Order: sequence, then C-alpha cells, then structure tokens
Amino acid sequence: MTAVTLREIDERLRQLPPEKLAVVYDFLASLIERDAVGLLTQVEPSARESALATELVLRRDWERPEEEAAWAHL
Repeated sequence: MTAVTLREIDERLRQLPPEKLAVVYDFLASLIERDAVGLLTQVEPSARESALATELVLRRDWERPEEEAAWAHL
C-alpha cells in the first residue's frame, strides 16, 4: 500500500463538494468505530462496559450545537 500523508488527504478533501465530504466523514467514522469495537473486545468486560457507558454520556456534550460550532473549523 502506498503511504499517504495528511497533507495529501487534506488537498483532496478540499476539492470535494460538501455532499461528498459528508460521505467521507461517514466512512471515517465507521472505520474509527470499527477499530474501537475491535479494541474493546480485547479488554476486560468491566472496562468495556465503563468505556461504553462513558461514551454515551459524553456524546450528549459532544453533539450539542455549541460544541459543533466550536469545532467546526477543524
């Protein structure tokens, strides 16, 4: 597999229309979630339950409009 830099990815992303960016975002989110699920299967059940419970609580804060606005520039 050819090595790709963040700069190259960024350059390509800047060429995409907004509707395609949404598709890329969803794809990245699914890759990250898949990796997270894989990692969680390797830890103790109590740690896995704590991580999942924490994520649900934190998601409420992460998905607030104020947070979206604060991180929109990234």
